[in-house]
Amino acid sequence: MEKQRKRTKYFVTIGMLSSIGFLLHLLNFPIPPFPAFLKVDFSDMPALLAVITMGPAAGILVELFKNVLDWLFTGTETGVPVGHIANFTTGVLFIMPVYMVFNRFKSVKGLITGLIAGTLVMAVGMSFLNYAVFLPMYTYFLGMDQVVGDALYVMIIKGILPFNIIKGIIITVIMVLLYKAMDKWIIQQQKQYHYQ
Repeated sequence: MEKQRKRTKYFVTIGMLSSIGFLLHLLNFPIPPFPAFLKVDFSDMPALLAVITMGPAAGILVELFKNVLDWLFTGTETGVPVGHIANFTTGVLFIMPVYMVFNRFKSVKGLITGLIAGTLVMAVGMSFLNYAVFLPMYTYFLGMDQVVGDALYVMIIKGILPFNIIKGIIITVIMVLLYKAMDKWIIQQQKQYHYQ
């Protein structure tokens, strides 16, 4: 009975965090002078809370459900959820290093180190994936001319890479402040879930 109750609470918490992530995803904004399609949002914050309190599966599920909700409610420009797949991938690349470092060093310094690692993995990983996969897919499904060669390289180096680093820094600052404000609750959740 106790195990069933914990399991129910686990999935209810994931559902709540996913819904919060979806709402935060709607409150996005661009950062000049980066391209308009690059927007900052704070929808990875609930996934970060999930990953440091309930483990990697919870964080990944929050990222997944957040993007499914956004796809269902807002649709896509291309008819194919390329942007949502990219957002999911970005989120997973960001939260997993945080989990791996923070799970070993459960402290503010461990969290900061994990967030820095997550920012670097996300920024570099998404640079490669945008170059090889997502930007070609996006332009293909929109029926636009493919961005190739030097133009694509410049877009990655001067746009996507620095944007993701700045986004990671912003989320790092907010997450550290949130952790300091919620540290007792976070520790309590960690003890309860034992990183299921």
